[in-house]
Amino acid sequence: MTAETIYGADDLTHLEGLEAVRKRPGMYIGSTDSRGINHLFTEIVDNSTDEGIAGLATRVVVTLHADGSVQVDDDGRGIPTGVHAKSGLSGVELVLTRLHAGGKFGGSGYKTSGGLHGVGASAVNALSHRFDVTVKREGKVHQMSFAQGTPAVFDGPGPKAKFVKQSGLQVMGKMKRGEPTGTSIRYWYDSRYFENGAALDVEAVRAKLRNTAFLVPGVTYVLRDATQGAIEEETFHFPNGLSDMVDFLSPDGEKAVTGTLLINGTGTYTENAADENGVMRSKVERQVEVEVAFRWGTGYDRIVECFTNTIRNVHGGTHRKGFERAALKSLQEAISKTRGLLKPKEDPPQLDDVLEGMTAVIHVRVPEPQFTSQTKDELSTAGVTKVIQGIVERNVKAWTEDRKTKAEAKIVLQKVVDAARVRLTQKQQKDAARRKTALEGAAMPPKLVDCRTTGVARSELFLVEGDSALGSARMARVSEYQALLPLRGKILNVQKASLADTLRNAEIASIVQVLGAGSGRTFDLATMRYGRVILMADADVDGSHIRTLLITLFAKYMRPVIEDGRLYAAMPPLHKVVTKGRNSETRFTFTQREMETTVAALQKAGKQIVMPVPRFKGLGEMDADELWETTMNPVTRSVRRITLDDADAAEEALELLMGEKVEPRRNWLVESSSRVDREAIDV
Repeated sequence: MTAETIYGADDLTHLEGLEAVRKRPGMYIGSTDSRGINHLFTEIVDNSTDEGIAGLATRVVVTLHADGSVQVDDDGRGIPTGVHAKSGLSGVELVLTRLHAGGKFGGSGYKTSGGLHGVGASAVNALSHRFDVTVKREGKVHQMSFAQGTPAVFDGPGPKAKFVKQSGLQVMGKMKRGEPTGTSIRYWYDSRYFENGAALDVEAVRAKLRNTAFLVPGVTYVLRDATQGAIEEETFHFPNGLSDMVDFLSPDGEKAVTGTLLINGTGTYTENAADENGVMRSKVERQVEVEVAFRWGTGYDRIVECFTNTIRNVHGGTHRKGFERAALKSLQEAISKTRGLLKPKEDPPQLDDVLEGMTAVIHVRVPEPQFTSQTKDELSTAGVTKVIQGIVERNVKAWTEDRKTKAEAKIVLQKVVDAARVRLTQKQQKDAARRKTALEGAAMPPKLVDCRTTGVARSELFLVEGDSALGSARMARVSEYQALLPLRGKILNVQKASLADTLRNAEIASIVQVLGAGSGRTFDLATMRYGRVILMADADVDGSHIRTLLITLFAKYMRPVIEDGRLYAAMPPLHKVVTKGRNSETRFTFTQREMETTVAALQKAGKQIVMPVPRFKGLGEMDADELWETTMNPVTRSVRRITLDDADAAEEALELLMGEKVEPRRNWLVESSSRVDREAIDV
């Protein structure tokens, strides 16, 4: 007989105050990794930015201290210091210790703001060892500190100082004559609420301040980084706003096809919303301010950044939907009206064709915006879509019809039509490369040595350098699941070449056709014919160059293969160390230093080595058994998975090392020469 589990009222838990934040921090800051730590900073700096949007602050200074604390100072009005009638707390203590408290729920505090849920600053306080706030307002300097979210008075600096719990805002003195008002916040986040190794990403802080400076041209942002000892100061101020941002975001090396189109406008929509007393009202009218900047370039990558009240919406939302609908509709109409662009029976371009090569920034200012989560990654306010669609549609239509801009617009219309044709060509290419089935056939390149398996998960495609290596690989492989595609020499450097030249290259066309998933925007990982792609090149300088060119190809036109962890580079050995005698041993080594160390260790063990130690000049010099054991046997081979942890950093590295501009590459080589281990150079 088992005891009955009793579930009663005493089993219910009511989390009061900031306990809920500490119990489930991910619900309030998005995650508990480094992104969550950066979100703490974002919540504080967004409050200062709201003062700037309201025209009440001109300068925000962020200081990253050597002790790990973060300080944000602004010259806004300062958090209200008076006593709140209902709670009996000062305004400072109220907004920093109570969830859903602040000046952003209607009233006269802010017309628009990034804050919505009222948990930002209080959540930071809840997850901090220590939280200090100084407010300069109404001629007085006010201060207050918190320990783990509880009001306290510390007897010294830093989070480890002793403290006593004490509520109330303290007046520390009078403001100096001419001294600006404002708020200063400094906090030491508590690492216990975050994953091991999580830390503030300084580059993300820099990007946040830069983006906000683009969006709020009237405010200057200053970053003071003291984490490495000496203070490094960087200032962000962009008087041209979104136009400057489009210039900054446009890919390096890409030429602009048009000037930057700036669209500003306002519109209204209605929604159900609660009034200041919490009573739901229907058809409450809202006004939206829309600001959009965009241009087209010669490349094919699209960059569309979305913001609501200066908050970046990583996943877009209703404002992006409205912009895309307007761009597609207005350009489709313009193309249909322009004689000679579309051939008879050609389908009109799709959204992907319109966005190809576009760099755009969409910024809307919305009172009480709705987001899908507290992290505000996606705007969900439905009424914004029609407002921005109407504004953008009218302006783009005028741009395509105005005599002064008609010629520029026609260049874009032709570019969109060309993109549609390339997309259809790529789709036909992908369809032609599908595996042969009972219903359809696919003609593969004659040099492909395919495998017999029909299952994708286990199958492997080796891209083999040269025909000589193909002979050994053909004998070494397991034909059931290992396929081979030989490559003749070095493929085209796609970082420099145009899309048309890339598609015309025979070796690249063979790779795309064999993989069967298309390329560029039409690449579909789900239709790829192999579970893994392994780059098999010689272990010399030429082999390294071939690997680099192939990785560049995948990074630019088949990036999902890398992102899904399905691209590998084989690591063939350089040397074969063999001992003499009846019980001969064979060791394969990959560098000169490893070979010398291995030989010395074997000789010390009393074994004789076959001298000179043979060196493989290429994969073709290995026999089938050697190639199988070192490079193709899943149990014994050495391979490296190609990863893409930081897409932006990878893109910058590819452009630096493989792009058209020689001077930056030369400078990088000179600056990096000190990192080379001269003894390890294999000459």
